[in-house]
Amino acid sequence: MRILTSIILSVFLATGAYAQQEKQTDTVLNHKTPLIKATKVDLLNNVDLIFNTQVGFNSYIEDGKYTSSKFEVNQFRLEVKGKVYKDKVFFRFRDRYTKETEPQSTDNISSSTDLAFIGYNISNRTSIAIGKMTANWGGYEFDMNPIDIYQYNDIVDNSDNFLTGVQFNWELNKDHVFSAQILNSRTKTFPELYQNVPNVEEAKFPAAYVGNWNGSFLDGKFKTIYSFSIFQEASKNGHPVNMYYTALGNQFRTKKWLFQYDFKWSSEDLDRTGVVTSLIPDTVLDHAAENVYYIEHWLRTVYSLNENWKISAIGMVSTASWKDIPDPNVSSSRIRTAWGVIPTVEFYPIKNFNLKFFATYVARFYEYSDYSKTSLGQSNSTTGRIMIGIISPLVVL
Repeated sequence: MRILTSIILSVFLATGAYAQQEKQTDTVLNHKTPLIKATKVDLLNNVDLIFNTQVGFNSYIEDGKYTSSKFEVNQFRLEVKGKVYKDKVFFRFRDRYTKETEPQSTDNISSSTDLAFIGYNISNRTSIAIGKMTANWGGYEFDMNPIDIYQYNDIVDNSDNFLTGVQFNWELNKDHVFSAQILNSRTKTFPELYQNVPNVEEAKFPAAYVGNWNGSFLDGKFKTIYSFSIFQEASKNGHPVNMYYTALGNQFRTKKWLFQYDFKWSSEDLDRTGVVTSLIPDTVLDHAAENVYYIEHWLRTVYSLNENWKISAIGMVSTASWKDIPDPNVSSSRIRTAWGVIPTVEFYPIKNFNLKFFATYVARFYEYSDYSKTSLGQSNSTTGRIMIGIISPLVVL
């Protein structure tokens, strides 16, 4: 994928050099073939090249103590998307340069590649796509461009959010769109993700089945992004070992205000999210935990002061629970509750251009149950991150 990116950039750099040469050596150009033929130039009108960028100065705090500061490219995702044949065939490619590039063992594509798919518009209301794509988990937290996120809640932060498979879209009307996906349920192999779980046999085709509904009401003032997913991972003693996930995203917008609320619930026969497993020492359990579930709430409020300034606040909570706690005296299955608060100020210096300066504080609070403290060696903690920087999905073509 890096090679593809280099080719794309080389084309545009060469095109720029061609323009410079035109002013200086007209006689030489008469003997050369243009890099991009005139018959192909129209194709560029249907192609976007986007630099999805979040860069800033970050300062870190652990348990109330300042630890470090540094400039960081928090995210850089190069994206190419467009249409290539009479609005029928479309494609999208996006690669993240701030992530490891190792090809994954299941889908044989780099973990840094978010999107690499081709699609076909069957009609004005239906389409199909195949390749690596966004899993339509639902919810507004996940629907946002990743560069606009300062911190995800636990489920999205620990999920395989980009999977390889096929997607079918159907537009009932302008207000209601439905999609269905069949995807690989993971990018890694079963042992890599879960280790050797006793009496569990991995599925020959580990698949995720995702249904999604985007709805719009009250002339677009109220919108929804709802989804339900089933992951078939394995079997145990003849019974399926699955993960069930639902997300209910709700949005209400006025001229000045934006309110978004997501509810997420994930029931996992094997701990796919991995938070519970990460809290259990190997002396207690040396493989993925079984029978866990997560419940999350995510609320975002945005107020537009004017065309240039916005203030926002995000509040989120995630509870992680383990039904198979080995201590019979423990009545609650809750292992940990994670809280998050993210107040933000954003400044848009250019009218009708999606570039913003931001200042935000990401505060996280981790509260552990008595069992987690006494048997798993956990203790309550807090983290903080002050971020000042710039964000833009720069459309350079």
